[in-house]
Amino acid sequence: MSEADRPPMAPASHHPPPPAKRERNKPLPWRFPKSSEDDALAPERVRRIMASSSFSEADLDLSLLAQPRMRGIRLHLDYAKAEDILKAHGISHTIVVFGGTRIQEPAAAVRHLDAARNALAVAPFDAAAARNVRIAERVVAKSAYYEVAREFGRLVGEANRSVEAERLVIMTGAGPGIMEAANRGAFDADAKTVGCNVKLPHPQFPNPYVTPELCFRFHYFAIRKLHLVQRARALVVFPGGYGTMDELFEALALVQTRTIAPVPIVLVGEQYWRRAVDFEFLVDEGVIDPEDIELFWYAETAEEIWNGIRAWHASPGKPVQPEANISAMAP
Repeated sequence: MSEADRPPMAPASHHPPPPAKRERNKPLPWRFPKSSEDDALAPERVRRIMASSSFSEADLDLSLLAQPRMRGIRLHLDYAKAEDILKAHGISHTIVVFGGTRIQEPAAAVRHLDAARNALAVAPFDAAAARNVRIAERVVAKSAYYEVAREFGRLVGEANRSVEAERLVIMTGAGPGIMEAANRGAFDADAKTVGCNVKLPHPQFPNPYVTPELCFRFHYFAIRKLHLVQRARALVVFPGGYGTMDELFEALALVQTRTIAPVPIVLVGEQYWRRAVDFEFLVDEGVIDPEDIELFWYAETAEEIWNGIRAWHASPGKPVQPEANISAMAP
């Protein structure tokens, strides 16, 4: 090209404006698939390519993320999602409530007892039906704990209405029974309340009283447990079965070994717990030390639980809430 044919250069003082962030004036060639006018089979080939899992972005490829070798990434995602949301809501301290899923509110427990008695009336010599009645009667008796857990959740929720910093929030496993009751009490007080559900092989539903933006469903039990303990300023354990026992003994082992700093651990329902677990027997057998049964105490009412937690935190000079608010926390 001769000098005469070259386009004139812009003056040195010319400064082009910044290009548009997202769109060009003239689209690049790859914005359009190969035309069928040039190759009749090209559109179908492009469709198949784009439908292949290899074409998926890695973070959107569920088949990739489901592979065993991706477990570390899944663990991280399981932890990070809840962590980010809890931080965004300013939740740094929780009181965690554990307890049996089968401990219903009194009206529901009575309905189940009536159904069991009706079944026994139809088959009065059926040993299984008779046992179901006895169990239903025990559940009715324990339904009083539902009301205690609900009242405790309400006390914690109401105590934090005026607190702007280091707010204490009720956290449960998001299930029915005692967990529902504690979330429900905080819900009654119009307070935020957290639920940590976990994926199970069968369908399940969270209880309806968890704050929607704070109800998580974890893939891994381990990550769920981590979040249940990570921010806990107290662990309150109501009567329950295998799941409740699992959470209790894991917490006791963590505190016993000082893997985590000691926190109040309250067993609600002394009669139940003394029969369910003979801690004195464990001491006498030499498998735990006498000091290990000082890691927890018993309580019966919501006020006893709440006052005990406040007293525990106040004793070393570290109140469960900022000192300015401690007087407002009395039930």
